[in-house]
Amino acid sequence: MKKSIISLFVFALLLGASQMLSAQILDEKPVDGLFADDGTVDRDPIPFPPIRQADVMWQKRVWREIDFRQKINQSFYYPTISHNNWRSFINVVLDGLKENAFVAYDVSPTDELLSPISYSQVIARQTDTSYVTLKRSTPPYDEYDTVIVSEFDPTRVLRLRMKEDWYFDKQRSQLMVRIIALCPVLMVEKDGQEFTQPLFWISYEQARKVLAKAEVFNRRNSAEKRTYDEVFWKRMFDSYIYKEENVYDRTIQQYATGLDALLESERVKQDIFNFEQDLWEY
Repeated sequence: MKKSIISLFVFALLLGASQMLSAQILDEKPVDGLFADDGTVDRDPIPFPPIRQADVMWQKRVWREIDFRQKINQSFYYPTISHNNWRSFINVVLDGLKENAFVAYDVSPTDELLSPISYSQVIARQTDTSYVTLKRSTPPYDEYDTVIVSEFDPTRVLRLRMKEDWYFDKQRSQLMVRIIALCPVLMVEKDGQEFTQPLFWISYEQARKVLAKAEVFNRRNSAEKRTYDEVFWKRMFDSYIYKEENVYDRTIQQYATGLDALLESERVKQDIFNFEQDLWEY
């Protein structure tokens, strides 16, 4: 009798221990990969090289546009649904604005960073409310008024404008470039045609701390966590020049169209390249 009681007691202990172990295993989060990784990138942006105004012997400002639909630029657009720490460029920027990590500036004719706007203002401007009259699909087919609310769709941001300064630093004897500001561009459909709608400008220098902690998909090596700041720093994108500083303050599209506009964009790019090459001719 005593042995049977001891056996039952031991069995109850073992059963309780196994249930506790099972509960612990169920509560533990499974490792989704080779090792536990929360997906965060803890990096600081690479410091800008110091510039002395006296050392800048030549300078030119140009505006570029990056099209996310190009294969090399698709890492700016995807993923459309954020997961872990992997987000599209526009979602990284919107999250930074929401957290007040940097400031957005209203679009102006001169593309200057003059009028700050908040995250709520950015979203409100892209939210459209329309009143329409519809007809019921069932008898008596009477008409009724309704409100249609079109919310901001980040997946419609398909381009990025970039303002940058090229300069020759005689202290380093080197032609260098510095990105000044970035502007996400929304593609709007109207009457069967697509139109560009710039949303806002942000200072690249202010946004670098956020961009340096946002991971970009690396199609060649997933173990190398590349960030948006590194993509801009290493010029790992394709773009075209749509404006250079000029006395009329006009874009290339205002005086050239079609193939002529593309050739003009290449001419501006080639002029910058030729300036550096001509310095070293003997």
